[in-house]
Amino acid sequence: MPTAVRRRVVDPVWQATRPGRPCRVPGVVLAGMRDRGPAPVDHRLDPHPVLTLALACGEAALGIDEPTGRRHRGSLVTGLGFGVGGAARVRAANVEWMQVRLSPAVARAVLGVGPAELESSVVALDDLWGERRAARLRERLAMAASWEERFALVESLLARLSATGPAIEPELAWAWDRIVAGHGQVRVEALADELGWSRKRLWSRFHAQLGMAPKRAVNLVRFDRAATRLAVGQEAARVAADCGYADQSHLHRDVVAFTGVTPATVAGQSLIAAADMPWVDHVPRLSDRRAQDDGRRLTADGSRPTAHGSRLTAHGSRLTAHGSRPTLTANS
Repeated sequence: MPTAVRRRVVDPVWQATRPGRPCRVPGVVLAGMRDRGPAPVDHRLDPHPVLTLALACGEAALGIDEPTGRRHRGSLVTGLGFGVGGAARVRAANVEWMQVRLSPAVARAVLGVGPAELESSVVALDDLWGERRAARLRERLAMAASWEERFALVESLLARLSATGPAIEPELAWAWDRIVAGHGQVRVEALADELGWSRKRLWSRFHAQLGMAPKRAVNLVRFDRAATRLAVGQEAARVAADCGYADQSHLHRDVVAFTGVTPATVAGQSLIAAADMPWVDHVPRLSDRRAQDDGRRLTADGSRPTAHGSRLTAHGSRLTAHGSRPTLTANS
Protein backbone atom coordinates (compact mmCIF):
# COMPACT_ATOMS: atom_id res chain seq x y z
CA MET A 1 0.00 0.00 0.00
CA PRO A 2 1.40 3.45 -0.84
CA THR A 3 2.61 5.63 2.03
CA ALA A 4 0.92 8.74 0.64
CA VAL A 5 -2.21 9.57 -1.24
CA ARG A 6 -1.90 12.36 -3.78
CA ARG A 7 -4.74 14.56 -4.87
CA ARG A 8 -5.90 14.28 -8.44
CA VAL A 9 -7.67 17.27 -9.92
CA VAL A 10 -11.22 16.43 -10.92
CA ASP A 11 -13.69 18.87 -12.41
CA PRO A 12 -16.64 19.26 -10.00
CA VAL A 13 -19.84 17.57 -11.11
CA TRP A 14 -22.14 19.57 -8.83
CA GLN A 15 -22.50 23.33 -8.56
CA ALA A 16 -23.40 24.16 -4.97
CA THR A 17 -25.30 27.19 -3.67
CA ARG A 18 -25.50 27.89 0.02
CA PRO A 19 -27.90 30.18 1.91
CA GLY A 20 -26.87 33.69 2.84
CA ARG A 21 -27.04 32.68 6.51
CA PRO A 22 -27.08 29.45 8.53
CA CYS A 23 -30.40 27.66 8.91
CA ARG A 24 -32.23 28.78 12.03
CA VAL A 25 -33.39 25.22 12.70
CA PRO A 26 -30.82 23.44 14.93
CA GLY A 27 -29.36 20.27 13.48
CA VAL A 28 -30.03 21.22 9.84
CA VAL A 29 -27.79 22.35 6.95
CA LEU A 30 -29.22 23.37 3.56
CA ALA A 31 -27.53 23.55 0.15
CA GLY A 32 -28.77 23.96 -3.40
CA MET A 33 -27.31 21.56 -5.97
CA ARG A 34 -27.24 21.66 -9.78
CA ASP A 35 -25.31 19.29 -12.02
CA ARG A 36 -22.84 21.04 -14.29
CA GLY A 37 -23.35 18.74 -17.30
CA PRO A 38 -23.13 18.07 -20.12
CA ALA A 39 -22.55 14.41 -19.25
CA PRO A 40 -25.07 12.63 -17.02
CA VAL A 41 -24.16 12.27 -13.34
CA ASP A 42 -23.12 8.79 -12.23
CA HIS A 43 -21.08 8.37 -9.06
CA ARG A 44 -20.71 6.33 -5.90
CA LEU A 45 -22.70 7.24 -2.80
CA ASP A 46 -20.74 6.87 0.44
CA PRO A 47 -22.19 6.57 3.96
CA HIS A 48 -22.35 9.66 6.16
CA PRO A 49 -23.33 10.43 9.76
CA VAL A 50 -26.49 12.30 8.73
CA LEU A 51 -29.91 11.64 7.28
CA THR A 52 -30.36 13.45 3.98
CA LEU A 53 -33.43 14.80 2.25
CA ALA A 54 -32.91 15.21 -1.49
CA LEU A 55 -35.73 17.54 -2.51
CA ALA A 56 -36.56 17.73 -6.21
CA CYS A 57 -36.82 21.31 -7.52
CA GLY A 58 -38.22 20.60 -10.98
CA GLU A 59 -39.29 17.94 -13.45
CA ALA A 60 -35.88 16.28 -13.66
CA ALA A 61 -35.21 14.18 -10.58
CA LEU A 62 -32.23 12.80 -8.75
CA GLY A 63 -31.90 9.03 -8.81
CA ILE A 64 -30.36 6.50 -6.44
CA ASP A 65 -29.74 2.92 -7.53
CA GLU A 66 -29.26 0.30 -4.83
CA PRO A 67 -26.94 -2.69 -5.25
CA THR A 68 -30.03 -4.92 -5.23
CA GLY A 69 -31.10 -3.31 -8.50
CA ARG A 70 -33.88 -1.28 -6.91
CA ARG A 71 -34.11 2.25 -8.34
CA HIS A 72 -35.44 5.38 -6.63
CA ARG A 73 -36.34 8.68 -8.32
CA GLY A 74 -37.78 11.98 -7.12
CA SER A 75 -37.58 13.51 -3.64
CA LEU A 76 -35.76 10.96 -1.48
CA VAL A 77 -34.53 10.37 2.05
CA THR A 78 -31.35 8.44 2.81
CA GLY A 79 -30.93 6.97 6.26
CA LEU A 80 -28.00 7.20 8.61
CA GLY A 81 -25.07 5.26 7.17
CA PHE A 82 -26.73 4.43 3.84
CA GLY A 83 -24.19 3.44 1.18
CA VAL A 84 -21.85 1.20 3.21
CA GLY A 85 -19.81 -0.88 0.80
CA GLY A 86 -19.89 1.65 -2.03
CA ALA A 87 -22.34 -0.19 -4.30
CA ALA A 88 -25.11 2.46 -4.30
CA ARG A 89 -24.99 4.96 -7.17
CA VAL A 90 -26.28 8.51 -7.67
CA ARG A 91 -27.57 9.13 -11.19
CA ALA A 92 -29.07 12.28 -12.68
CA ALA A 93 -29.10 14.60 -15.70
CA ASN A 94 -29.98 18.31 -15.90
CA VAL A 95 -31.29 18.29 -12.35
CA GLU A 96 -31.66 20.82 -9.55
CA TRP A 97 -32.29 19.60 -6.02
CA MET A 98 -31.92 20.75 -2.45
CA GLN A 99 -29.72 18.85 -0.05
CA VAL A 100 -31.07 18.92 3.52
CA ARG A 101 -28.68 17.32 5.97
CA LEU A 102 -30.32 16.32 9.25
CA SER A 103 -28.77 15.39 12.56
CA PRO A 104 -30.40 12.13 13.69
CA ALA A 105 -31.33 14.04 16.85
CA VAL A 106 -33.96 16.02 14.87
CA ALA A 107 -34.88 13.42 12.25
CA ARG A 108 -38.00 12.05 13.96
CA ALA A 109 -39.48 15.52 14.39
CA VAL A 110 -38.86 16.42 10.74
CA LEU A 111 -39.57 13.13 8.98
CA GLY A 112 -42.21 11.60 11.21
CA VAL A 113 -40.18 8.40 11.72
CA GLY A 114 -37.10 7.72 13.80
CA PRO A 115 -33.56 7.17 12.45
CA ALA A 116 -33.70 3.51 13.48
CA GLU A 117 -36.53 2.92 10.99
CA LEU A 118 -34.45 4.42 8.16
CA GLU A 119 -31.01 3.06 9.04
CA SER A 120 -28.96 2.23 5.93
CA SER A 121 -31.98 2.63 3.65
CA VAL A 122 -33.40 5.02 1.05
CA VAL A 123 -37.13 5.83 0.81
CA ALA A 124 -39.31 8.16 -1.20
CA LEU A 125 -40.44 11.29 0.60
CA ASP A 126 -43.97 10.45 -0.60
CA ASP A 127 -43.89 7.40 1.66
CA LEU A 128 -43.07 9.49 4.72
CA TRP A 129 -45.06 12.67 4.17
CA GLY A 130 -47.73 11.42 1.78
CA GLU A 131 -47.94 12.00 -1.97
CA ARG A 132 -50.02 15.18 -1.74
CA ARG A 133 -47.76 16.94 0.74
CA ALA A 134 -44.54 15.92 -1.02
CA ALA A 135 -45.93 16.92 -4.44
CA ARG A 136 -47.00 20.31 -3.13
CA LEU A 137 -43.50 21.00 -1.80
CA ARG A 138 -41.95 19.93 -5.12
CA GLU A 139 -44.27 22.30 -7.02
CA ARG A 140 -43.46 25.22 -4.76
CA LEU A 141 -39.72 24.60 -5.05
CA ALA A 142 -40.01 24.43 -8.84
CA MET A 143 -41.95 27.72 -8.95
CA ALA A 144 -39.52 29.58 -6.67
CA ALA A 145 -37.64 32.37 -8.43
CA SER A 146 -34.30 31.86 -6.65
CA TRP A 147 -32.38 29.55 -4.34
CA GLU A 148 -32.88 32.01 -1.49
CA GLU A 149 -36.63 31.71 -1.93
CA ARG A 150 -36.30 27.94 -1.86
CA PHE A 151 -34.15 28.05 1.25
CA ALA A 152 -36.68 30.26 3.03
CA LEU A 153 -39.53 27.94 2.04
CA VAL A 154 -37.81 24.79 3.30
CA GLU A 155 -36.51 26.46 6.46
CA SER A 156 -40.01 27.62 7.36
CA LEU A 157 -41.38 24.12 6.86
CA LEU A 158 -38.62 22.50 8.92
CA ALA A 159 -39.05 25.05 11.71
CA ARG A 160 -42.74 24.15 12.03
CA LEU A 161 -42.02 20.43 11.99
CA SER A 162 -39.18 20.56 14.50
CA ALA A 163 -41.20 22.75 16.86
CA THR A 164 -44.14 20.37 17.01
CA GLY A 165 -42.49 17.00 16.43
CA PRO A 166 -41.23 14.63 19.15
CA ALA A 167 -37.81 15.32 20.65
CA ILE A 168 -35.30 12.70 21.68
CA GLU A 169 -33.92 12.54 25.21
CA PRO A 170 -31.57 15.51 25.77
CA GLU A 171 -28.88 13.19 27.11
CA LEU A 172 -28.82 11.36 23.79
CA ALA A 173 -28.75 14.58 21.77
CA TRP A 174 -25.77 15.64 23.87
CA ALA A 175 -24.05 12.28 23.38
CA TRP A 176 -24.47 12.50 19.59
CA ASP A 177 -23.14 16.05 19.48
CA ARG A 178 -20.14 14.98 21.57
CA ILE A 179 -19.32 12.19 19.10
CA VAL A 180 -19.57 14.55 16.12
CA ALA A 181 -17.69 17.42 17.78
CA GLY A 182 -14.95 14.96 18.79
CA HIS A 183 -14.66 13.65 15.19
CA GLY A 184 -15.37 10.12 16.39
CA GLN A 185 -12.41 10.10 18.77
CA VAL A 186 -14.65 9.54 21.77
CA ARG A 187 -14.78 6.50 24.03
CA VAL A 188 -18.26 5.08 24.55
CA GLU A 189 -17.37 4.23 28.14
CA ALA A 190 -16.50 7.88 28.78
CA LEU A 191 -19.86 9.02 27.37
CA ALA A 192 -21.71 6.63 29.65
CA ASP A 193 -19.68 7.74 32.66
CA GLU A 194 -20.31 11.43 31.99
CA LEU A 195 -24.03 10.75 31.72
CA GLY A 196 -24.05 8.59 34.82
CA TRP A 197 -25.47 5.70 32.77
CA SER A 198 -24.37 2.11 32.36
CA ARG A 199 -22.98 1.11 28.96
CA LYS A 200 -26.01 -1.15 28.47
CA ARG A 201 -28.42 1.70 29.12
CA LEU A 202 -26.56 4.03 26.75
CA TRP A 203 -26.43 1.34 24.04
CA SER A 204 -30.12 0.48 24.20
CA ARG A 205 -31.41 4.07 24.29
CA PHE A 206 -28.91 5.34 21.72
CA HIS A 207 -29.75 2.58 19.27
CA ALA A 208 -33.51 2.90 19.79
CA GLN A 209 -33.62 6.68 19.32
CA LEU A 210 -30.67 7.45 17.01
CA GLY A 211 -30.64 4.39 14.78
CA MET A 212 -27.30 2.71 15.47
CA ALA A 213 -25.12 1.55 18.33
CA PRO A 214 -22.82 4.18 19.90
CA LYS A 215 -19.66 2.39 18.76
CA ARG A 216 -20.95 2.21 15.20
CA ALA A 217 -21.71 5.93 15.33
CA VAL A 218 -18.19 6.66 16.57
CA ASN A 219 -16.67 4.65 13.71
CA LEU A 220 -18.89 6.28 11.08
CA VAL A 221 -18.07 9.82 12.25
CA ARG A 222 -14.33 9.03 12.35
CA PHE A 223 -14.43 7.53 8.86
CA ASP A 224 -16.36 10.53 7.52
CA ARG A 225 -13.68 12.94 8.68
CA ALA A 226 -10.88 10.74 7.35
CA ALA A 227 -12.50 10.35 3.93
CA THR A 228 -12.99 14.10 3.70
CA ARG A 229 -9.32 14.72 4.33
CA LEU A 230 -8.31 12.13 1.76
CA ALA A 231 -10.67 13.71 -0.77
CA VAL A 232 -8.97 17.09 -0.48
CA GLY A 233 -5.51 15.60 -0.96
CA GLN A 234 -4.02 15.06 2.48
CA GLU A 235 -1.49 12.26 2.82
CA ALA A 236 -2.85 9.01 4.18
CA ALA A 237 -0.27 8.80 6.97
CA ARG A 238 -1.26 12.22 8.26
CA VAL A 239 -4.97 11.44 7.94
CA ALA A 240 -4.56 8.20 9.90
CA ALA A 241 -2.68 9.98 12.70
CA ASP A 242 -5.01 13.00 12.90
CA CYS A 243 -8.20 10.93 12.81
CA GLY A 244 -7.24 8.52 15.57
CA TYR A 245 -6.42 5.38 13.59
CA ALA A 246 -3.82 2.99 14.98
CA ASP A 247 -1.86 3.15 11.75
CA GLN A 248 -2.25 3.57 8.00
CA SER A 249 -3.34 -0.05 7.51
CA HIS A 250 -6.18 0.53 9.97
CA LEU A 251 -7.31 3.53 7.92
CA HIS A 252 -7.09 1.49 4.72
CA ARG A 253 -9.31 -1.27 6.13
CA ASP A 254 -11.89 1.23 7.38
CA VAL A 255 -12.11 3.09 4.07
CA VAL A 256 -12.50 -0.15 2.12
CA ALA A 257 -15.17 -1.42 4.54
CA PHE A 258 -17.24 1.77 4.26
CA THR A 259 -16.76 2.60 0.58
CA GLY A 260 -15.63 -0.54 -1.21
CA VAL A 261 -12.60 1.31 -2.62
CA THR A 262 -9.10 2.14 -1.40
CA PRO A 263 -7.92 5.45 0.07
CA ALA A 264 -6.06 6.10 -3.20
CA THR A 265 -9.39 5.96 -5.07
CA VAL A 266 -11.07 8.27 -2.58
CA ALA A 267 -8.26 10.82 -2.83
CA GLY A 268 -8.94 13.82 -5.03
CA GLN A 269 -12.38 12.68 -6.19
CA SER A 270 -14.59 15.27 -4.55
CA LEU A 271 -17.47 16.16 -6.85
CA ILE A 272 -17.98 19.72 -5.66
CA ALA A 273 -15.57 22.64 -5.53
CA ALA A 274 -13.23 22.48 -2.55
CA ALA A 275 -14.34 25.92 -1.37
CA ASP A 276 -17.93 24.66 -1.00
CA MET A 277 -17.11 21.48 0.91
CA PRO A 278 -17.03 22.84 4.49
CA TRP A 279 -20.60 24.13 4.09
CA VAL A 280 -22.22 21.56 1.84
CA ASP A 281 -20.89 18.59 3.78
CA HIS A 282 -20.98 19.92 7.33
CA VAL A 283 -22.35 17.39 9.85
CA PRO A 284 -24.97 19.42 11.77
CA ARG A 285 -25.23 19.44 15.54
CA LEU A 286 -27.95 20.79 17.82
CA SER A 287 -25.25 22.75 19.64
CA ASP A 288 -23.84 24.41 16.51
CA ARG A 289 -22.72 28.01 16.92
CA ARG A 290 -21.56 29.55 13.66
CA ALA A 291 -18.68 31.90 14.41
CA GLN A 292 -18.03 32.92 10.82
CA ASP A 293 -20.38 33.38 7.90
CA ASP A 294 -18.09 31.65 5.41
CA GLY A 295 -18.73 28.24 6.97
CA ARG A 296 -15.02 27.35 6.98
CA ARG A 297 -14.75 27.16 10.78
CA LEU A 298 -17.51 25.75 12.92
CA THR A 299 -17.71 25.66 16.70
CA ALA A 300 -19.79 23.61 19.06
CA ASP A 301 -20.27 23.27 22.80
CA GLY A 302 -18.85 20.13 24.32
CA SER A 303 -20.33 19.90 27.81
CA ARG A 304 -22.95 17.78 29.51
CA PRO A 305 -26.57 18.66 28.72
CA THR A 306 -29.16 20.22 30.94
CA ALA A 307 -32.79 19.63 30.11
CA HIS A 308 -35.46 22.32 30.08
CA GLY A 309 -38.74 20.71 29.15
CA SER A 310 -37.97 18.61 26.09
CA ARG A 311 -35.21 20.80 24.69
CA LEU A 312 -31.47 20.57 25.06
CA THR A 313 -29.14 23.32 26.21
CA ALA A 314 -25.39 22.97 26.59
CA HIS A 315 -22.63 25.07 28.05
CA GLY A 316 -18.89 24.71 28.40
CA SER A 317 -15.72 24.35 26.39
CA ARG A 318 -15.69 24.91 22.65
CA LEU A 319 -14.47 22.41 20.11
CA THR A 320 -13.48 23.14 16.53
CA ALA A 321 -14.39 21.02 13.49
CA HIS A 322 -13.03 21.18 9.95
CA GLY A 323 -13.64 19.47 6.65
CA SER A 324 -16.40 17.36 5.18
CA ARG A 325 -17.80 15.70 2.08
CA PRO A 326 -21.18 15.82 0.40
CA THR A 327 -23.74 13.14 1.10
CA LEU A 328 -25.53 12.58 -2.19
CA THR A 329 -22.62 14.26 -3.94
CA ALA A 330 -20.26 11.60 -2.64
CA ASN A 331 -17.04 10.53 -4.28
CA SER A 332 -17.20 8.43 -7.43
